[in-house]
Parts: sequence; structure tokens; C-alpha cells
Amino acid sequence: MVIMAASTSSLTFQPILERIAEEIGRTPGRGRPADYIPALAACDPRAFGMAVAELDGTVYGVGDWREPFSTQSITKVFTLALDLAREGDELWEHVGREPSGNPFNSLVQLEYENGIPRNPFINAGALVVTDRLQTRTGDAAGELLAFLRAESGNPSLDFDKDVAASESTHGDRNAALSHFMASYGNIDNPVPVLLDQYFRQCSIKASCADLALATTFLARHGVRADGTRLLTRSQAKQVNAVMLTCGTYDAAGDFAYRVGLPGKSGVGGGIIAVVPGRCTLCVWSPGLDERGNSVAGVAALDRFTTLTGLSVF
Repeated sequence: MVIMAASTSSLTFQPILERIAEEIGRTPGRGRPADYIPALAACDPRAFGMAVAELDGTVYGVGDWREPFSTQSITKVFTLALDLAREGDELWEHVGREPSGNPFNSLVQLEYENGIPRNPFINAGALVVTDRLQTRTGDAAGELLAFLRAESGNPSLDFDKDVAASESTHGDRNAALSHFMASYGNIDNPVPVLLDQYFRQCSIKASCADLALATTFLARHGVRADGTRLLTRSQAKQVNAVMLTCGTYDAAGDFAYRVGLPGKSGVGGGIIAVVPGRCTLCVWSPGLDERGNSVAGVAALDRFTTLTGLSVF
């Protein structure tokens, strides 16, 4: 079967998703789950789900697309949007917008860049954004959860206490990053408070359907599901741009080359992606490559943009 991409306005996503799932099912290598977070280590690396959400809320899915999973770093996109909406360009005085070229939990660059993280999606940058949202709301993780519930239409979304506890137990590197940035005056809140908020944020469980729907405000250029505006059009462009260049750790160049969409991955195996003005996607498969991205997830998004012709390029 050949699916032509000549008329994207008349695309039917369901057969495309089914074709991708069939192809992924025949793929032998799926990577390994994140074993440094014990609560994630037991996930089946061959699990697979994928969803596409159109701007009117219509959702298509295949496989385990309604199975909740640990969102992890995917939540950094939403925290960034929530803080950017509140403080605007002042945020960029505290965190950069450049790819890091280093692992997502690296301490290396912070010292010679005076405690300013390279971008909001490496751990150091996400800690700064969470800290600033905490200062403005008093409960950054709670603000994030409320936003995800509203945008996904799923009021049952919640934190996973076991995952949060597991990350806290094994969170020495994030604590080191926070204390180091605090020494440069780039953290406002007490580090234990910040870490509690950050670990809760990363522990939220959601499905591909939930996350595809929650991301559609970026495809609508900043407009939420209820029609209100969260971000200006320019700010939505900024978030999408940083997702494209920094959203998949130090594999962002390869992801842009293969997929051609703004995307953000998490070590729980999920990846969200945005087709501005058209739709959003979420794919989940827990087996990761050496850079922390879902092997099957990247392959599925690669096939999606190839089959549909939907890309920002």
C-alpha cells in the first residue's frame, strides 16, 4: 500500500498509524528501558503506542496509545510554556536556547558558563524553569498537573508517588546541579523544595492520547483547548524552535534530520512532536538508545513524516 502525501488536508491518520505499528512490530532492536530509575527499569521495551491529535480534538491511535506511562522530561515543555507565559523574555536571562552537545544531566558546562544552563530541556535548565515557576505560583508541579488535566480533558491524570520517590532516592546529580546553580544566584527557592517539585513534575503519568491533546496549544500557535491564549504566537514559535534544536538531548540534530518536527523526548520512552497549524503526536515505547530517546518512537515519527509529508521543512 502506498500512502500519498499530496493533499495533507484530506489525510486520514488511522491507516497511517496502523501501517507504522505493523512496521515497528517487525523491528528486532528496541533498546533498553531506563535502568537508573528503578521504577522504570521493569517496563517492557516492546510496548508501543502512538496517537495523533488534530486541532479540533479528534484523536487517532494505535497500540498502547491509551496506556499511561511516566512522562519524565516531556513535562519540561509544558513547564517552560507556563513560565514563559508569566514572565516573558526575562526567563531567557536565566537559561539559554542553545543545544548543549553534552548528556542531559551533565555538570560540565555550568561552571564556565556561570551557572546559566544551555537550554530549558537539559536537567539544569529544567530545574531553573521549575524554580522560576515555583516562585510565581507557589506550586509548580500542581500548576503543571492542572494544565495537563485541562488540555487533555482527563481529570484523572496524577503524579506517580513511587516514581517520584525513586527519583528522589537516586537524585544526587540533580541535587548537585541545583546547588551549583544556587551558588551563582540562579536558583531562588530552597533546593529541597525545588527538587520535590521537579521530581513530582517528572513523575506524572499520562497516555499518548493525553499528551497529544495536551500539546495541541503549540500547534495552534499558543491557543489553549478552551480558546484562550496561553502564549503569544511569537512565544509558541520560540518553544517549538527550542524543541526542534534541543528537545532530544544531544541527538537533536539527528532527530531534526530524520523527523523534521519540533519534538521532546523523555526517558520513560515517550516523545511528543508538533506539526504547527496541523496536528500533534505522541509516541511511546520504553526501549531507549544510548542518548535516552525511544528507539521505536524515533523510528515511528520518522515513518510518519515520510508517509505523510508533514514536516516543518
